[in-house]
Amino acid sequence: MATVKYRIKGKADPASIYIRLRDGRETDLEVSTGLKVPKKHWSSNKSLVKTVSDFDYAETNSKLRKLESFIIDQFNLGSTNGTAIDNIWLKNCINALFIRPNKNDADSKTYLVAFTEAFIEESKYRLTKKGTPLSDRVIKRYTSTKNHLIGFEESSKTRLRLLDINLKFHSKLVDYLSNKKHLNPNTVGRYIDDVKLFCKRAESKGLKVNPEYKHPDFHSPSNKTKDIYLTIDEINDVYNVDLSKKEMLDNARDWFIIGLWTGLRISDFLSLTKKNIEKGYFEVVTTKTSFPVIIPIHPQIEAILKKRNGQFPRKISHQKFNEYIKKVCELAEINDKVEGAKMVKIKKGKEKISRKKFDVYYKHELVSSHVCRRSFATNHYGKLDTLTIMKITGHQTEKQFLEYIKVTPKEHAEKLKSLWDNLHLTNKQ
Repeated sequence: MATVKYRIKGKADPASIYIRLRDGRETDLEVSTGLKVPKKHWSSNKSLVKTVSDFDYAETNSKLRKLESFIIDQFNLGSTNGTAIDNIWLKNCINALFIRPNKNDADSKTYLVAFTEAFIEESKYRLTKKGTPLSDRVIKRYTSTKNHLIGFEESSKTRLRLLDINLKFHSKLVDYLSNKKHLNPNTVGRYIDDVKLFCKRAESKGLKVNPEYKHPDFHSPSNKTKDIYLTIDEINDVYNVDLSKKEMLDNARDWFIIGLWTGLRISDFLSLTKKNIEKGYFEVVTTKTSFPVIIPIHPQIEAILKKRNGQFPRKISHQKFNEYIKKVCELAEINDKVEGAKMVKIKKGKEKISRKKFDVYYKHELVSSHVCRRSFATNHYGKLDTLTIMKITGHQTEKQFLEYIKVTPKEHAEKLKSLWDNLHLTNKQ
């Protein structure tokens, strides 16, 4: 688990406050926060400024606490999407939180990174078409894109102008992200999408932008991710596996079953309490979309709550949930060989970094929280009308929903064959 600590360094007084980010043996980074404190006012034990009357400790401590939370969130996001976690990344995160743009404000009218910094700051106050603020997840993604652009500039020893965003730049950036940062095509494609968005917004402000960002060859790489889902038989196997002597796995399994039979995102089903229950239904306002949904309580969930004397399973972090349910599915013998992608360690120079690798794996190795919602949608598709399923999953368009479900062509063919077989038997009778 990633941790953040602070300390002061240097002979000068006031001394600079440094932040140290650690995550086991894989990550150990330290950079200056840009904040200073008189040495006599620093508490090494608490890693904060002492409570004194002649120094504004409250503001500094507040910044340090906010920075700690922000860095942990960014680290978890970066570890998931394959961002390179290094001192440059850490410094960029600090600058992003404390809003430290380039010294010359005019730069944002000329240079890509400077414009991106201004764009991110504006985005924190921009509303969506529904009148709601942009999610923190979107802001973090923009910040991650900006960090990669900074890394690209440092690697190529150039400073990009908005007029430099042409097809040649596109090829070099894709090569940098793919071969130097070892990101998968879908992740590279998301960053290219953001660059095109930045250019479009700059152009709408009347700034001079290279029109080649609109060219068809300025494409966003992608590959068709073969996402998995659990069949109803596999869900039953998970539900029935004996975990009575493995409390942590039993706890995670029960949350997993709740997620599989509600169709909710992990942030929503892990937040369920008795307050969400009303006469045999879950009533939830989803976190991501503020979309109200009402879901009947599945018999397996009823049994879980009964087993726990009406209480929900013990709270668990997203990270531990994803870790434990893989073990649960392995014990439930969810062992089919399937194509997919998972995070693996690869060598980068003398270091090992985490990157997503596409290959053939045992199905239990690919299980994560996303399987819950996808399984719910896929298992009910064709049995319930699409609109009913969408009202529960919160998909806004049928196109979006159909891209989400994971019924394979073979499964469609088997359904058709089953229908024909039943019709044939009916005609014989």
